[in-house]
Formats: sequence, C-alpha cells, structure tokens
Amino acid sequence: MARFEHAVAVITGAGSGIGEAAAKSLASEGAKVILVGRTLSKLERVASEINDGTEEKAFPIACDVTSETEVEKLKKTIKEKFPNVTHLINNAGASAYSSILDMPYDQWQSIVAVNLDSVFLASKAIGSVMVEAAKNEDEPRDRSIVNVASLSGHKPGLMFPHYSAAKAAVMNFTQSLASELARHRIRVNSVSPGFVETPLTEQGLQNDSFVKSIERHTAMKRVGEPEEIATVISFVASTDASYMTGSDILVDGGWLIT
Repeated sequence: MARFEHAVAVITGAGSGIGEAAAKSLASEGAKVILVGRTLSKLERVASEINDGTEEKAFPIACDVTSETEVEKLKKTIKEKFPNVTHLINNAGASAYSSILDMPYDQWQSIVAVNLDSVFLASKAIGSVMVEAAKNEDEPRDRSIVNVASLSGHKPGLMFPHYSAAKAAVMNFTQSLASELARHRIRVNSVSPGFVETPLTEQGLQNDSFVKSIERHTAMKRVGEPEEIATVISFVASTDASYMTGSDILVDGGWLIT
C-alpha cells in the first residue's frame, strides 16, 4: 500500500539515523523526499540509495536548520520546486554530556538551537508553504508535521539537561502548533524515541556499562533501531493517523515502565 503516493515530504537531519530511515520509509511508500541537513555528501549518499537508478524521488539540500537565514533560503527553494509540500519531519538533533553546574553557556545554546530552535524555524518556514498550498487546492489533501522529540523529554537525563529540556519543549511546541494549524487541516504530532542506535548515541553505545544500563532499565532489554522509529513516524504522518493531532507517541522499548 502506497500511503504517501503524491506526497512531498521535507525531512531534516536526513543524512543518517532516524532521519535517513524515515526518508527511506516514506519514499518506499511513494513520497518524494527532500533531504535536509548540514552535510551535503551524507544527503547525497541517502538520495542515491533511495533513487537507485530508478525514478528520482529523493532531493538533497544542504541547510543549517538552526540558521534563520539558511532556513529562509530553504523555504524559497521548496516554494519554487516543491510548492505542494505535504509533510515535514523535524528530526535534526544533537546532544552533549555535561552537568548543569559545569556546562558552558555556549554548549547550552548550541544544543537548544539544534533540538528546539530548528523545529520552530522549519515549522514556521515550511509550515507557511503548506498553509498556502492548502488554501489554493480544490480537494483537501492530508498534510502533517511530525516532530522528533525524545524519551528524555519525558524523563530528563542526568548528564544532558539541555537536550532533555529542549525535547520537553518540542512536545509542548507541538501542541501549540497543532492548535494553530488545525484550521488549515494540517496535523502536528511528535514521536519520542528511547535509546536508539544512531550517530547521536554511537559513542555511548561503545561503553559496555552504558549498554548494560540500557538493557537493565528497558523492558525489552535492548537498544532500538532507526527503522523501528521510522515506521512510527510514517504511521503518524499518514492518513492512518487522520484523527490524531497534538499528540506524542513514546517509542522507548518500555524504559518508563521499568
């Protein structure tokens, strides 16, 4: 079943991890995907794997989504080339380890910018393109925004309070945006992954004690895979979730119930 036939999805942080998996998932069900991230070479690799010598379905665009100037340029490009964009997946993210008392202010600003400011900037820019498209169509189409939050937004991590605070804010922002865009028939939800094997967790997962701690505190006794999060993102973005907006789906392997 091609749930995203004729859909056009913008995906931030699409060069690896959950963003890459989400792009491949949506493209496999018919969507054209605009791959957004800082490193063009990573995006081009993902695009080549999606296109695979067949119909061009993936389009890489380098953009720092923490920069208002660059996001405005992205908006202009999207509006010119893909004016009928239907989906936005806000997935860009980064983390760092520090206690609050030892944290440099510039580290706080950097982590909050990637995880929260990027969601605001991309939602404002691409959301306005989606609203304009919705106003100009004869037959209403399903449009949605999915923000990737985190288990850490539900239960803050001890050594990454900036990341945890930003992800909690993403969930709150999701509800505000859902309320604002409902009149335009645009749904907005968030998905909160637990510990997943991505470049964000790569360093930590090389530490045996860290891995054992995850297994001990996770009901399913393992780390998640990007594809397991991507399938949930695809569900939330699709018409299968047509009566869902302002919600957060926790996909944590049972961390919070242990």
